[in-house]
Amino acid sequence: MAKSKKAFGGYSINFKGCKDTMESVFGGSPIGPSDMTKKIWAYVKRKKLAGKR
Repeated sequence: MAKSKKAFGGYSINFKGCKDTMESVFGGSPIGPSDMTKKIWAYVKRKKLAGKR
C-alpha cells in the first residue's frame, strides 16, 4: 500500500473553531496577493493554528 504524503513544507494548519471573518483578518480595503499572504500567516501564527508534522 502507498504511504500518504506529508503536507508540503511540513506544516499543517487547522482553522476548526475559528469565528473570525475574512474582513477582520484582511481589513476592509482591497489588498494585493503578497499582503494577503503576510496577513494570513500573521493570523495563523497569532492564533497558533499551525503545527509541524
